[in-house]
Amino acid sequence: MVPIDRELLSLSLNSEGQMSLPAEAYTDISVLEWEMEHFFDESWVCVGRSEDLRGAGDRCAVALGHESALLTRDEEGDLRAFYNVCRHRGHVLAEVGEAASGRFIRCPYHAWAYGLDGRLQGAPGFGQLAGFDRADYSLVPVPVVEWEGWLFVNASEDAPPFEEHVGNLGERIGNHRSGELVTAARRCYEIEANWKILVENYHECYHCASIHPELCKVSPPKSGEDHEARGIWFGGSMELEDHAETMSLTGESFAPMLPHLTDLQKREVYYYQLFPNLLISLHPDYVMTHRLRPIAPDRTAVECEWLFSKKAVESEGFDPSYASEFWDTTNGQDWGACEGVQRGASSRGYRQGPLSPDESTSGKFVATVARGYLEGRVTQIPDWTPPDRASKQVR
Repeated sequence: MVPIDRELLSLSLNSEGQMSLPAEAYTDISVLEWEMEHFFDESWVCVGRSEDLRGAGDRCAVALGHESALLTRDEEGDLRAFYNVCRHRGHVLAEVGEAASGRFIRCPYHAWAYGLDGRLQGAPGFGQLAGFDRADYSLVPVPVVEWEGWLFVNASEDAPPFEEHVGNLGERIGNHRSGELVTAARRCYEIEANWKILVENYHECYHCASIHPELCKVSPPKSGEDHEARGIWFGGSMELEDHAETMSLTGESFAPMLPHLTDLQKREVYYYQLFPNLLISLHPDYVMTHRLRPIAPDRTAVECEWLFSKKAVESEGFDPSYASEFWDTTNGQDWGACEGVQRGASSRGYRQGPLSPDESTSGKFVATVARGYLEGRVTQIPDWTPPDRASKQVR
């Protein structure tokens, strides 16, 4: 069980008078180690985009929780994933983040070679060895799923089916056709804050009037609505100001609107988290994601991507910076606030604080994490209604 007092965790579960998580959730290395096993390795972790593995032979090594996996695109175009471990002496096949292409996966230690389907093709010095059968030494597969253009891997092999995990989120984001979009910009950050602090911040706009002047010019900070989730996801919508076409510094869009949106979807922005590590922000003209990777209790790597239609990206003079610069500014404001929370959570003066009705989605996330600590695994949150605001939520 996670090393946090059960009585303190119970305060984070209450639908009335709900409190934030105990300090250990943000500062204790043993808690993070537990999360990496139970929240990441035993869940469906987003590891990138399908477009990063376009052609036969493309492969890359990705981090999960404690584990890493090697993803490949085989000669039939199918996606495969394997533990990133050679079957000879256990050397990793590639360092996390390393990408390559070719017909064979070759271990850098003793040059054992595997096909794109994971079957052992070559083992120097073992060819005439009595009793040695290459068929016994294939790479060990792990479950992998492509969904809406994103890739998800489960290292434990015993997570609930991905369809249960994602629930009805596909119904919410389907019109944006994220799987048809292409990455036009990417920025990487390293923030000195716990990954859950970043998620809690993402889920509320209670702070927006205080630190986000640019955002408040294009989206009313109290305009949000929380969406009912089936599955392990959280989020809702916010409106655009009348003059704004999208989230940019001026509110102006410099790309075609996504073609399949309803009239309402053209006037709203949607903010969702698919547990544990994918944040999806859907705009009328682009989709932005944050992909989180915990490094330490007080440090998180974040990869942001901005996805646009092929029509936009291929148009003459297209520049995605109107979107990326707006969110780089907003992200920077958020990162500073999150790092301040991290420093406070590390103080002996930290006590659990009350969550506002304007933080209802953050509250759902906090309650889900607290219940996961107690039960050993995150599951869909039961019916849970924060006081005074049954249906409204900001970001």
